[in-house]
Amino acid sequence: MYTMLNPWLTPSHFVMLGLQLAFALAHSGGAALRPWAEKYIGPRLYRIVFALVSLPLAVILIVYFFNHRYDGLQLWQVQDVPGVEALVWVLSAISFLFLYPATFNLLEIAAIQKPQVHLYETGIIRITRHPQMVGQIIWCVAHTLWLGTSFTLVTSIGLVLHHLFGVWHGDRRLSYRYGEAFEIVKQRTSIIPFRAIIDGRQSIKWQEFIRPAYLGVAIFVALLWWSHPLLLMATSRIRW
Repeated sequence: MYTMLNPWLTPSHFVMLGLQLAFALAHSGGAALRPWAEKYIGPRLYRIVFALVSLPLAVILIVYFFNHRYDGLQLWQVQDVPGVEALVWVLSAISFLFLYPATFNLLEIAAIQKPQVHLYETGIIRITRHPQMVGQIIWCVAHTLWLGTSFTLVTSIGLVLHHLFGVWHGDRRLSYRYGEAFEIVKQRTSIIPFRAIIDGRQSIKWQEFIRPAYLGVAIFVALLWWSHPLLLMATSRIRW
């Protein structure tokens, strides 16, 4: 009835929120269960199960977003404004540097090495204690600016809310696991980017950013830029 009165409010808006809720429950719920699960099935098997649950949901989210990104009301249109496309690509590249920081051990993510919970205070963590949250916000700002639709805005709000919850949830889990040691790290770092540096509690050490993982992110961004039209074409063939 409501969508009949507001034809721009397509069902895809609610489907996306539902998919995001399912992903949030699986991802954050899986993270909360990690200590218990690792005790009974071991870190490697837990990582594999966690990935088998989270990755398919993430793929579904991405494909659905690609296919419905122009749904709903066109709130603004700035794609023809000079400089906007370049700004969106720059912001997107920066967002991936935060979303996939070099503090992650890819061998642990793939369960080749024994996955562990680490307490970091180096590299990008000096800028913000929650780089994935910052990267997600930057990504959402860039794509919402570029697409300008109500569907994209709803998607971005859902993603940001999930990552803001992740800030609280992540700090809570680290505090439970590390206690006083995490409280010390918490005092020396900040959630808001660069705040701890401005306050003098932290300082950037650029040599910590000279790592293969950051080169890998740069290559990934270049490949994404090159393959973006192909990805859009491929996902359009999936009728979701």
